[in-house]
Amino acid sequence: MGRDAFHSINRDLTLKTDYIWHYESPLGGITLGSDGTSLIGLWFDGQMHFAEVLSPEHEEKLIPVFIDTCRWLDIYFSGSEPGFTPPLVMRASPFRKAVWEIMLTIPYGKTMTYGDIAKRIAEQKGIVRMAAQAVGGAVGHNSISLIIPCHRVVGADGSLTGYAGGIDKKVNLLRLEGALAEFAGRGVHHPLQVARKGRLGRETLFQHVL
Repeated sequence: MGRDAFHSINRDLTLKTDYIWHYESPLGGITLGSDGTSLIGLWFDGQMHFAEVLSPEHEEKLIPVFIDTCRWLDIYFSGSEPGFTPPLVMRASPFRKAVWEIMLTIPYGKTMTYGDIAKRIAEQKGIVRMAAQAVGGAVGHNSISLIIPCHRVVGADGSLTGYAGGIDKKVNLLRLEGALAEFAGRGVHHPLQVARKGRLGRETLFQHVL
């Protein structure tokens, strides 16, 4: 996001009252954010870029969109595809919105590479190529985790390359969806192996649903 666009969004936020709610997931606490009608944020507590689109003026209140989102999360963490999407508002620059909208098309249990997203953005813009690094920045700043599934975006070789909520959570989410099987027999790095070399080092969650 350009500096002017970022500052413009932040100026607008100072005029709004937003709402928050907390949800306890098998992977830890989650904070939900809303403008009163739509979901504007879903963050693992303590993750990078936590609540960066949330207005400084906010209050904790259970509103209809939070009820819908909590139902979505209950279904998702039970190991099933929810089959619906709560109303969303993307507080982001046009470029980030374009990337997030592509992520919304990634099916449950599947993955897409940063390069694939970059190719789609280039086609939309009518340019020869778009840098995967620019796409990576937009993916990393996704403010509506899980529902806009940035955890399904992987490196060109199938490896995991960062997740604002932590690589261990990314592995568990892909495992929950059955996406790890997608890498079998493809001659690429298995995401679980990458995570074990990194920060996992312990039994992963969701063994009760595998």
